[in-house]
Amino acid sequence: MQPTATVLVYSDDANTREQVRLAVGRRPAADVPPVELLECATLPAVLSALESSRVDVCILDGEAVPAGGMGVCRQIKDEIFNCPPVLLLIGRPQDSWLATWSRADAAVTHPVDPVDLADALAGLLRTRTRFAVEA
Repeated sequence: MQPTATVLVYSDDANTREQVRLAVGRRPAADVPPVELLECATLPAVLSALESSRVDVCILDGEAVPAGGMGVCRQIKDEIFNCPPVLLLIGRPQDSWLATWSRADAAVTHPVDPVDLADALAGLLRTRTRFAVEA
C-alpha cells in the first residue's frame, strides 16, 4: 500500500484554503501518493503542526494576515530541522522575487489556478525521498 503525503495548507482565509483543497483533490498527479491536507489558519498552528506531525509539503498563502506566508516560509526554513518543501501562493507574478527571498521551493499565483497548483505540488512531492519510485 502506498503511503499518504501530508500537505500543510496555511491561510487565514477559509476560501483560500478551500480553493487549495479543491485544486489539489485527492491526488495531484498519477505518479505521486494520495494527499491528506492539514489546514492551519494561524502561525502558531503551523509551527505546532510542523513540530508534531510528519508534513511532506507546505502550501503557504503569501497574503495571509497577520503573518504572511513569505515571512512564515523564511521563519520555518530557519527554525524547522529538515523543513519540508514550501509552495508559496503569491498575489502577482511580479512577487516571485519575494518568494525567492523567503526561500520558497516553488510559487504559484493567487487566485489559485488548479492545474498550476497541482503541477507545482506534484513536483515538490516527487522530491521527497520517502515517495521515490523504486525501479
